[in-house]
Amino acid sequence: MLNRSLTVGIVYNDIKKRLKLNLLNSKNGLGRTIVNPELHRPGLALTGFLDLFTYDRIQVLGNTEIQYLSSLSPAKRKNSLEKVLSYEIPCIIITDNNRAPRELLPIADRRKICVFRSKSPTMDLFHYLGDYLNSEFAPRTTIHGSLVDVYGIGILFTGRSGIGKSEIALDLVERGHRLVADDLVIITKKAEEILMGEGREVAEHHLEIRGLGLIDTRSTFGIRAVRVHKRVEVEVQLVDFDPKLDYDRTGLRENYTTILDVKIPIVVLPINPGKNITVIAETIALNQLLKIYGHYTPREFNKKLIAKMRQQERKHLQELKMRDFLDKDFE
Repeated sequence: MLNRSLTVGIVYNDIKKRLKLNLLNSKNGLGRTIVNPELHRPGLALTGFLDLFTYDRIQVLGNTEIQYLSSLSPAKRKNSLEKVLSYEIPCIIITDNNRAPRELLPIADRRKICVFRSKSPTMDLFHYLGDYLNSEFAPRTTIHGSLVDVYGIGILFTGRSGIGKSEIALDLVERGHRLVADDLVIITKKAEEILMGEGREVAEHHLEIRGLGLIDTRSTFGIRAVRVHKRVEVEVQLVDFDPKLDYDRTGLRENYTTILDVKIPIVVLPINPGKNITVIAETIALNQLLKIYGHYTPREFNKKLIAKMRQQERKHLQELKMRDFLDKDFE
């Protein structure tokens, strides 16, 4: 699993342009760690009800909170802020370009809590910052392989080192498909059943071909040959062909693998000389598209085969009945 220690400073640098964020006090709190992706508006906490105060979240002061604090006398306002800021709060963000209460900044400086002001409305900040934090806190893992968008289906090619994953990816790109990542694929669980794959930033859209070296796919084949990320929908595991093994020949039994607790189909594909893996990969993608639309070729073929067998059986029984009739004809 990949985990990045998320600090207030990292979040500030990542979102300050998008949310027009300004730091209003000292930088002493930029090193605080953010441990919860949820945001919180401390309305009840400011009134003195702290029993259910979720202080481990970023605290957002919108129009309602600022108006409430403005309605208090300076002494009561200071007392309210002292109580709330006595907790280990990651940071505070004031939205809608509201002015910070005069008593807030000295208390925040003393507690080493950063206070930011954003020009964005509260709901806009919640949507953008919430999406950003959920993405940062999403489970991640890395897999050695290649990820290619084939006819809109994200195929993850895996297998031993040197089996030909990058060569297959290169062939698919040459045929008009799009490379997402090669060698090391970073997979993030974005939702309950969604896996998104992308490459490392330092090696983005580069292919390593043994004997040739690194290839910049974007420069060589153009922008249409790459994409930043893609949903991982099928894993194709490349294995060395073993004549002693019995490989699946009907597809009636669907096999699955699990990545970050998400099940996706897996196809074990034996490699031997003369086998056109690229065309097979395209067929796998097209077959997956058919499944998405409810068309399962092996199942439908099996149904037709069973129906044909039953038809032949009925015909055979009718022939037996006729033969039995003739056997009893003594005239």
